[in-house]
Amino acid sequence: MLHLASQSPRRRQLLEQIGVDFAVLDVDVPEQRMPGESPRAYVSRVARDKACAGLAGLGNPQDAIVLGADTEVVLDDEVFGKPQDAAAAAAMLRRLSGRTHAVVSVVWLVSVGREQSVECVSQVRFAALDEPAIAAYVATGEPFGKAGAYAIQGRGAVLIEHLQGSYSGVMGLPVFETARLLHDFGARSG
Repeated sequence: MLHLASQSPRRRQLLEQIGVDFAVLDVDVPEQRMPGESPRAYVSRVARDKACAGLAGLGNPQDAIVLGADTEVVLDDEVFGKPQDAAAAAAMLRRLSGRTHAVVSVVWLVSVGREQSVECVSQVRFAALDEPAIAAYVATGEPFGKAGAYAIQGRGAVLIEHLQGSYSGVMGLPVFETARLLHDFGARSG
């Protein structure tokens, strides 16, 4: 049985989109970058930690496969997490304005005695944003709970001038890569 170690409604939606049957696990994993840790290594570690925490929380994990994922926005080697408040969201959007940043998504599958992962890196270029546009977007409330303070699948789409890579990866779960990983792992997917 496949378990998703995430409360993200976007990840649930994307797994449902590809016809995967799964149960949801609630895990609490610290998301703190270690000194000297590269952004990609950080995202991979957090995704793996989520999957391992999910597996550890299952009573009888013998036939269980746990999927853990993490997605972060990276600009100039800085990982943009989720903004704590409106001022932090506006500051992130100002930094992303008119620039190209990376969105790193890593997916881990973990079972008893086996682990496998896949990474997807997309390049996103924001249009130049003026202060009224930033303030209006922050006022929607959409930036909160989103890495980099935007949601590509929502109103944040109007901020994006160009995307090179995976739309679903920017949402939080790269569908193509995840489906391949499930197949290679021997997990059933639609």
